[in-house]
Amino acid sequence: MAGKKNRKKETESIINTALLADAEQNQPNIEEETSKKHKKPKEKKVKPPKPSKEKLKSFYKRRFKNNIRVLPFLIPSLVGVLLFYLAPFGVVIFYAFVDNPITKNFVGFQNIVNVFKNASFREASMNTLRFSLIAVPSALVISLLLAIMLDHKIPLASEFRTSYLSPMVVPVASVVLVFQVLFDFNGVASEMVQFFGGQKIDWMKSNWGPVVILVLFLWKNLGYNMILFLGALGNIPKDALEVAYLDTNSSWTIFWRIKIFYLSPTLLFVTIISLINSFKTFREVYLLTGSYPFHTMYILQHYMNNMFDSMDYQKLSSAAIMMSIVMTVIILGLYIAENRFGRDLEE
Repeated sequence: MAGKKNRKKETESIINTALLADAEQNQPNIEEETSKKHKKPKEKKVKPPKPSKEKLKSFYKRRFKNNIRVLPFLIPSLVGVLLFYLAPFGVVIFYAFVDNPITKNFVGFQNIVNVFKNASFREASMNTLRFSLIAVPSALVISLLLAIMLDHKIPLASEFRTSYLSPMVVPVASVVLVFQVLFDFNGVASEMVQFFGGQKIDWMKSNWGPVVILVLFLWKNLGYNMILFLGALGNIPKDALEVAYLDTNSSWTIFWRIKIFYLSPTLLFVTIISLINSFKTFREVYLLTGSYPFHTMYILQHYMNNMFDSMDYQKLSSAAIMMSIVMTVIILGLYIAENRFGRDLEE
């Protein structure tokens, strides 16, 4: 009998321990259920009420009245743009698609085809393209290096800055006169070449002519580009640079990973300005060599100027349209590249 009682007690104890274990396992579920019951319902976002039709009408009326008030102040600018930009460009497009300004017979794209077949136009286009591909990157790189050098507070920095900006205040005629003295057949450069055992060079009537024009272009434009880069370097947040210096001591890495991102808008602007200025070198080349320079210096502006002198408005208009299309495509491509390149900075 005593053995049976002991067995009953053992079975009862085993059952009790099993019940306690089940209760402990189910306790979290009970707590979760109670917490779910006592949870506050999610607050619904209240959408702002839609404005009534009367409010919308009054808003648009006020906006229209404000635009009417501003319009008289915009009329002079709009008239100027219409008369001096849109109307002449419309006339140019019209001349590009007619045989001549008198009969005005529509010929389609024949004028553009004739311009493409012209050997002078092809040579001028290649010379202009070659000069821009060399001059614009050179201006960017050299001016950026000069800006970085002056940003490090070297001795006589203000004197260097003033000397680089001096070409901006010198008249073009004076600059051309100085370069004529330097690079004439009997000029200073030829005398120096002869002094070192070489022969005199007629710089403006040889393959060295584009090099002279490149030197003139860089001398005129480096100062302005350098000042723009100096301003951009000064606007880079110092916190970003300090964090970068904590991560790495390499100035080259900091330049490519930090500074170049903050300089991307300025790089775009300087590239566009340098590209436009490279197309404006006709003034200096014309004053140095005239309407028909050596073939390596014959650029698109020479071609268009000569077409204007001969009153061939069809070829002139066709060349101007093609040049404007190319410039628009290049500038649009630069904007897209800068937008993609600077996206990491904005994020």
